[in-house]
Amino acid sequence: MGDTALASTRTDSFTPESRFLIDGSLARSADGTAFDVVDPATGSTIGVVADATHADMDAAIAAARRAFDQSTWATDLALRQRCLRQLHEAIVAESEELRAELIAEAGAPLMTTYMAQLDWPLSDGLLWPAEAAGDLPWVRRIADSPVFGPDNARYVFKEPVGVVAGILPWNFPFEILIGKLGPILATGNSVVIKPAAETPFNATRIGRLIAEKTDIPAGVVNIVTTRDTAVAQTLLTDPRVDMISFTGSTRTGRLITELSAPTFKRLLLELGGKSAGILLDDADLDLALPSAMSACMHAGQGCALPTRLLVHRSKYEDAVARLEAAFAAFPYGDPTDSGTLCGPVISERQRTRILDLVARGVSEGGRLVVGGGIPQDRPDGFFVEPTLFVDVDNSATISQTEIFGPVLSVTPFDDDDDAIRIADDSVYGLSGNVFTASADRALRIARSVRTGSFMINGGMFYGADSPYGGYKHSGVGRQGGFEGLETYLETKAVATTLPLDIE
Repeated sequence: MGDTALASTRTDSFTPESRFLIDGSLARSADGTAFDVVDPATGSTIGVVADATHADMDAAIAAARRAFDQSTWATDLALRQRCLRQLHEAIVAESEELRAELIAEAGAPLMTTYMAQLDWPLSDGLLWPAEAAGDLPWVRRIADSPVFGPDNARYVFKEPVGVVAGILPWNFPFEILIGKLGPILATGNSVVIKPAAETPFNATRIGRLIAEKTDIPAGVVNIVTTRDTAVAQTLLTDPRVDMISFTGSTRTGRLITELSAPTFKRLLLELGGKSAGILLDDADLDLALPSAMSACMHAGQGCALPTRLLVHRSKYEDAVARLEAAFAAFPYGDPTDSGTLCGPVISERQRTRILDLVARGVSEGGRLVVGGGIPQDRPDGFFVEPTLFVDVDNSATISQTEIFGPVLSVTPFDDDDDAIRIADDSVYGLSGNVFTASADRALRIARSVRTGSFMINGGMFYGADSPYGGYKHSGVGRQGGFEGLETYLETKAVATTLPLDIE
């Protein structure tokens, strides 16, 4: 079957939305331009989407500003809760189309859509913030102050930040979109969403559902697709935007910080990671090694994936032998196949970057034992073989750089303190894990490693109610949980000598 025929069979089960959402209406770009969206598994075009101009972005920001300043959205919690439930129900009704769409535009293996790509965030990503917003202390009274007399009553109010720009990556596009929309809207903000140009269709679908299936007021949510970096950067510099909520690379996060600094925008930055998995001398390899294999899940395109594996020297030889066999047999290929765990990387550009880093790993002394190239049986699309390096010094480039491909580096350590030292020898601090039979040792390591999340013997922190983010260069702030809701709120202290009627 040729590329064109194969691409056709992959798009039979969904209809992409080519328009974006601005001020409550679905529209095409002001100058009528559009750009292609490519299936990374085939390299073929699966549709086109509107390419926003500066005028389009200006209209979206103006709509969000007006909706926040002039509508009741920021103060009507009951409306916000109802709208989030409506949107949840609308997405559920189209979830199977959305599943096929994510496989096609993101190259996400089918299996991952039953986890973090779709089903997990869909289950609670909108519903939990809707309910949790009702439990927030929107108003609380603190002790009266005697500074100006006994009638000096004091209150603390929580208020939405205002207009938020949500900037999304391409690796888990729906999951991250919902992870931003839920808390942003539940706390009363308006938003302009800028999806990744590689994966716009899940976001434009949500835009259509908002317009057609919910009571969300016009302008509260705007979803603008563009491949023009200058258009997107308007969100970083425009004074009408109060906050940037970004998920993506540390390099881009640094640029966002610089460009938004003159207008003092609040920042939520979920950035890169180089997470370490730690196998202690008493670890059960049968339990631990499947976790290590997750470095290849979705072609390694996950910021929290454990792409460094630290193994106690007493277990090292056995672990390396098992990993070599597992990597050689790791199922990769067509993401529509239910048995595939490793699909394509997102683009030819990204594949070239990965292969360059693999070559750097070899030149710096890492021992490449499996993979490291383009699979011969996958000439089309953007595939990279599951790749295993062993005997890697933690100072090597492949240990210090977020590769974002199906590459695992394995390093030996001597004792618990050595493992902690190596794990922390990184500019990143996003996640990590440890396997051991000792609860005391596990807790010590979990508390010692400087990361925003940590897993013990396969435990999973994931959920809309769990705060997620990183230390060091892995970001600023938290998304999810009550900490995530607080991120999108301002705090105001009010003192009064007048009686206030406050519920």
